[in-house]
Amino acid sequence: MNRKTIATDKFNSDIFTIFHQSWMLLTGGDYETGKANTMTVSWGLMGTIWFKSVVMIGLRPQRYTLEFIEEFDTFTLAAFPDENKDILSYCGAHSGREYDKIKECGLTLIPSEKVSAPAFEEAELIIECRKLYCDELRGKNFIDKSIVGKCYDDRDFHKLFIAEVIHISGTDKFIRK
Repeated sequence: MNRKTIATDKFNSDIFTIFHQSWMLLTGGDYETGKANTMTVSWGLMGTIWFKSVVMIGLRPQRYTLEFIEEFDTFTLAAFPDENKDILSYCGAHSGREYDKIKECGLTLIPSEKVSAPAFEEAELIIECRKLYCDELRGKNFIDKSIVGKCYDDRDFHKLFIAEVIHISGTDKFIRK
């Protein structure tokens, strides 16, 4: 994939589309040790807080990838061309505890530019992140209680991570003209 470094002020993407419709792979672990797991994410945020460009991701407590995100200081988010939607579907429906999703999908782990978490050669966008903060959602704190019934029947509230965007690389479609 022909990716270039993209400064955060030159990054151009419809975040609502990239998370909700296109999806991304969230990968935690360490490239050097080969210890890594990935999962599909379709919920997330990007913005600015604490004078930093950040992403916020949420993982349910039963997700295997959560163990990797908790253990390591960095992670990556990767977007893929539309023709790879089947890979993202597979990685969202299968657990890394039971399947080697990376191998089964034919994905190639590569070292990231600035963080220890791995990325994917096949990605058209790689966002490298370093954790800054985490907390757990709590049912009692929802102002709109309908969200709890709609999204958390099992009360398996997401653990949220806010992470600084350390490096972005992507194809030309992600560069503001």
